[in-house]
Amino acid sequence: MELRHLRYFIAVAEEGSLFHAAERRLHTAQPSLSRQIRDLELELGLKLLERKARGIELTAAGRVFLDHARLALMQIEVACEAARNTERPHKPGFGLGFLPGQEVIWLSGALRILREEAPDVDVTITTKSSPELANALMQGEIDVALLRRETRAAGLDFRFLVKEPLVAILPSHHRLARHKTIRPEDICREDFISTARAAPVLKTVIEEYAAKIGIKLKQIYDAETLSGGMSLVASTGGFTLLPIYVQNTLIPSVVARPLHGEVPTIDLVIGYNKSNTSPLLKKLLHRAGELAANGPRDNKARSVQTTNRRAVGLGR
Repeated sequence: MELRHLRYFIAVAEEGSLFHAAERRLHTAQPSLSRQIRDLELELGLKLLERKARGIELTAAGRVFLDHARLALMQIEVACEAARNTERPHKPGFGLGFLPGQEVIWLSGALRILREEAPDVDVTITTKSSPELANALMQGEIDVALLRRETRAAGLDFRFLVKEPLVAILPSHHRLARHKTIRPEDICREDFISTARAAPVLKTVIEEYAAKIGIKLKQIYDAETLSGGMSLVASTGGFTLLPIYVQNTLIPSVVARPLHGEVPTIDLVIGYNKSNTSPLLKKLLHRAGELAANGPRDNKARSVQTTNRRAVGLGR
């Protein structure tokens, strides 16, 4: 058995057609491909594929073999890359973490600082929820992250970066979407989509806001992710409260509206592991004030900043 047999089999299985696999993926003649598949089946002593009216289907043995074939090719690729890396000069690495959507606002500024301090550093970017970023910092998987001030984060320290006002996320066709700002007494009559599982710090901020202004939110769902919360808003006709930066990632069927009156805010912080001795981390933390002062560096992010300022105290 040769590697090409595995590649050919995977291509046919994924395309569901000998013709399409030969033409689109492998750029070979279909008879040649059919012969290679037959040779593979003969060597294994098993039938892997069956011809059906709608194309090729995997047998039970074929489905099992497909998983192992993919794994085998992946391991070969990893081995090849590891061998190539031995011939390359070593570059220091640095891991940056962001909440999904925040990289649009802060990545360019962070990269500028890192490139100025260490031009040859190999930067990797990770986007995860705040609890997941905190865990990645604790595990040493990343060096620094822009996240929330998580309470279950042993060994981490946080530097304040900016306060973000919360906005109401509504279906674009919702009656309240016509308003420039949303009054608390209006939203308390609507169904509320929580994102507590993905953002426990945000949950606390929302609960404190509701208690302070004397409203009770009618929660009907708890989404696993912020994007899932927006999808539930669109599909159920309810609403959710999210930090203003999510305007960078809104799906077309929902809109963001500022809250009327005293606006709740949530802190965005720079988090890092206190045991991390990276010199580059220390330099980035030393310039954290510069990062906060410069803020967003592209037009879309600047428009978010402008909306951020207007959201506080904007009338109907």
